[in-house]
Amino acid sequence: MMKRLFIIIFALSAIVGCDAIKQHILGGSEDWLLFRGDNSLSGYTRETLPDNMKLLWSHKSGVRTVSSPVIMGGTTYWCDVKGKVRGVDSDGNAAFEYDMQTPVEATPMLHDSVLYIGRIDGALAAISLSKRDTLWCYRTEGQISASPNVVDFGREKALVVGSYDNYMYCIDLRSGVLQSKFESGYYINGAVATHKRHAIFGGCDAWLRIVDCQEGEVTDSLQLNGYIPASPAIAEENIYIGDYSGNIYEIRTDKGRIYDYRTLLAAEENSGALVSVPAVTPDVLYITSSDKYLFAIDRTTGKELWRYLLKGNIGESSPVVADDKVVICTKTGVVSIVDAASGELRWEHDAGEQIVASPAVVGGRLYVLTAKGTLLCFGEKED
Repeated sequence: MMKRLFIIIFALSAIVGCDAIKQHILGGSEDWLLFRGDNSLSGYTRETLPDNMKLLWSHKSGVRTVSSPVIMGGTTYWCDVKGKVRGVDSDGNAAFEYDMQTPVEATPMLHDSVLYIGRIDGALAAISLSKRDTLWCYRTEGQISASPNVVDFGREKALVVGSYDNYMYCIDLRSGVLQSKFESGYYINGAVATHKRHAIFGGCDAWLRIVDCQEGEVTDSLQLNGYIPASPAIAEENIYIGDYSGNIYEIRTDKGRIYDYRTLLAAEENSGALVSVPAVTPDVLYITSSDKYLFAIDRTTGKELWRYLLKGNIGESSPVVADDKVVICTKTGVVSIVDAASGELRWEHDAGEQIVASPAVVGGRLYVLTAKGTLLCFGEKED
């Protein structure tokens, strides 16, 4: 009897452990460590948002930014265009500040209490949050406009980031030493998605590329029907990406090689450009187009489930899915929450300022950063 009970307890603990790991990969309940929440850039978390959302607080920096917010240990970080890294605690109070004294557009990435960020001068910097000092700085030959990501070599992890010098770099996390680099033939503007040791990214030359970061060599590539303005998202080993013509693709891979692909949604004559990163759940893909629509597409059948007309120009913000809700921000400053199953509007807020950043969801709260550098925190108002 005791032996059987031990086996049951062991099995349950294994299930809980695996679920906890998956939650962490998908953003988890405590942290949102990089652009889109996880290394696959899925924009999906099992975190839930309350139905009666209220603005809990706002923090105004007064300096323009195009960064998205990242969150670790209850503190939200971003960088403004003048190069100042800012941190705000869970009550809306300033908690961190560090001036790099050079222009920045990229979203930071957090790992082990270190903030990694690319700069317009072409440098990738590692900043210690505890020491408030630069640990190392690796210089490329072109500007870095997107968030770095992490690639997994088993026992070790490394940073991957693209540059306007046409190279994708793989750099040691701790030392800042170059491990490998890959010449793409075109500048890399968007964030690189990663899966294990592979990095996946698109370019304005319409090519999607998969690179083995350990070897610094391309393992496969695919030319799409239009140039690729945004990053891909990954679910399992399937790659999801849109092009400027209005096509949405599912590209199936195995160990870094493409074995099949299909067009989930084909562009029509009046289709808008797809300039956002898809949000991918286990069953559905969500993506916005320049003609102001948010689409929901069944990943298995490729069928369009619904489309929702948003208020105002979309801009560069990408949707985030929090359990049964889809959050999307427009350039006109409207934050909308749409029911993930039906496409019906469930909540809306006009920020009064432009939004180009993607939102973040942590601990039942929604964080939105405006282009004027105002951080908005929404959640359930306690009595």
